[in-house]
Amino acid sequence: MKAVILVGGLGTRLIPLTINTPKAMMPVLNTPFLEYVIRRLNRHNVKEIVLAISHLAQPIKGYFGDGSRLGVNLSYTIEETALGTAGAVKNAEKYLDEAFLVLNGDIFTDLDLTAMMDSHRQRQSLATIALTPVADPTSYGLIETDAQGRITCFLEKPGWEQVTTNMINAGTYILEPEVLSSIPPQTNFSFEHDVFPPLLERGEPIYAFPSSCYWMDIGTPEKYRQLNLDLISGKSNQYHLDPTTGISIGEQSQYHPTAEITAPVVIGSHCSIGRNARLTGPLVIGTGSTIAEGATVEDSIIWHQVTIEAGAAVRRSFIANDCRLGAGSTVEGSVISDNVTVAKDYHMATDSRIQPGTSVG
Repeated sequence: MKAVILVGGLGTRLIPLTINTPKAMMPVLNTPFLEYVIRRLNRHNVKEIVLAISHLAQPIKGYFGDGSRLGVNLSYTIEETALGTAGAVKNAEKYLDEAFLVLNGDIFTDLDLTAMMDSHRQRQSLATIALTPVADPTSYGLIETDAQGRITCFLEKPGWEQVTTNMINAGTYILEPEVLSSIPPQTNFSFEHDVFPPLLERGEPIYAFPSSCYWMDIGTPEKYRQLNLDLISGKSNQYHLDPTTGISIGEQSQYHPTAEITAPVVIGSHCSIGRNARLTGPLVIGTGSTIAEGATVEDSIIWHQVTIEAGAAVRRSFIANDCRLGAGSTVEGSVISDNVTVAKDYHMATDSRIQPGTSVG
């Protein structure tokens, strides 16, 4: 089975982290988010993958290339204007001559794709939609089914008085090629509003595939942080931190024997941790980063090539690529985009959102 991954979103709720970095390329434990998705497809023997991209396409193409490094064959489609979820798949129609998967490129899940494929074929379904339970379904699309698992109702972002189930659209579909005939070319069209409800009204066989496996939509900084924390904590089967130490240190990274590292902590390769530095998890430090003497970093996600100078402190924050935090500075509860410099001894206000290339203080 082939797959289309929708990675054209702007990531507006993740700004300023996504101004220069596509959401699909945001590092999760120092690996681009999209790499997890592609590797999972490969494990389920899905080798032919189309990436439907628009926003910041070059970083994605430059990193993944033809996909051979990950054991798959990647093709790319580019949206000149926003086409929506269904329009983006229609744009890849020339690659889709058999039943195929569609995955939202901002969802991390352990969903058993092989079992979902088997279910789709056994039921001779025109479309199969994965479902997952959530505590608050009012921000998602609810899906009701009958006793046989056939979908009977779609309800987008209901009020609590309308909630009859906690099972929502999990953002993974298996579709037969005929579904594409109902999507006009080069038109902004969505599966949720423009494709699935009309198919249901016509009585077409649309089935659900419910699963309670790990599932996370990384659309906000809070959920992005939670994903990193969940992986460190072993809640997904796609990452395993050493249970003995709770600490992972990458190749050619060095730390001074007086540095204090409290698990869980993931440190990338080619990092330097200085004398009396204090690292307290949950914490992720990206490749090529430097934590200087006496610096404190707690409960944060640090991207790549970040320098935190002597005596600086970072708590509950996101620091993107190529930033430098001056000696004695303090950053707490903030989101800092790439190429930002924080001046020596500057104390940043909590909840700051700093744009790329800024010098603060």
